[in-house]
Amino acid sequence: MTEKSRYIRFDWAIKRILRDKANKEVLEGLITVLLGEPVTITEILESESNKERFEDKSNRVDVKAKTAAGEYIIVEVQLTKERDFFQRILFGTATTINDQIGIGKDYSVIKKIYSINILYFEFGCGDDYAYHGVTTFRGMTKKDSVLQLKTPSEEKYISESTKRMTMPEEVFPEYFLLLVSHFNEIARTPIEEWMEYLKDGAIRDDTTTPGLQAAREKLAIMSMTEKERREYRDFMVSVHAAKDNWDTMRDEARAEGLAKGRAEGRAEGRAEGRAEGRAEGERNKAMETARRMKAKGYPLEDIAEISGLTVEAINRL
Repeated sequence: MTEKSRYIRFDWAIKRILRDKANKEVLEGLITVLLGEPVTITEILESESNKERFEDKSNRVDVKAKTAAGEYIIVEVQLTKERDFFQRILFGTATTINDQIGIGKDYSVIKKIYSINILYFEFGCGDDYAYHGVTTFRGMTKKDSVLQLKTPSEEKYISESTKRMTMPEEVFPEYFLLLVSHFNEIARTPIEEWMEYLKDGAIRDDTTTPGLQAAREKLAIMSMTEKERREYRDFMVSVHAAKDNWDTMRDEARAEGLAKGRAEGRAEGRAEGRAEGRAEGERNKAMETARRMKAKGYPLEDIAEISGLTVEAINRL
């Protein structure tokens, strides 16, 4: 059986180790697996967290890289839930687009952006652990019609590498969401091996998955200095403590909600029981009155008016 050794978790490594260009093979491997094609990072740019503007600090980007084709890749790690998460990743891509354009430049200089978001918290209600979002334009009246750029006035959209028209989704940013806590599979495919590493820091000894081979060499805990190991242990303790706090708050909120629901249910049940009892008592009283009046020969219409019962109900008495 193949062994799985433990390595530095990605969320710590990306802040301390993977910003170094010498270790870029790890990030290249993750991006290659997600995009389905080889990627070579030529530049790891300044982290957004180092920007001076407050809005950039609130939109922390752990790594921003650029490929040989000039396409930008944003890799973000998010440990805690954030209310405006989608707006935040949108702001990240918008900022990257804005940074590409200088005063007087044509919009054609804008390069494709891939936003890769690794989430270590519960998010969404889907059944999968990895999601991919692209922009397409579909017909409003002809649902199977997808917009393509192919008129003479759109020659600027012809790809130099493929000599074909570019689809809109090849221009607009693409988003990847990797929901680490949702992954509970046996790792068989490259994306599953990456998810296992992201979640548990485990890598198969015989892995051939892009990036994970490099991770085995560069992210081994045993290769860390004693100072780095202490810092890593402190980080993992804080991660587990934060998770325990979140789980505790969630469980307490659930217990409080259940207790409140049961109390309200009991109160509501007692009120409904009293109301139903009164209604049943009044109905029994009306039936007894109708029965006596019927026995004495009162007209059915009079009995119905006095008792409140229907003539059909009185006939059944």
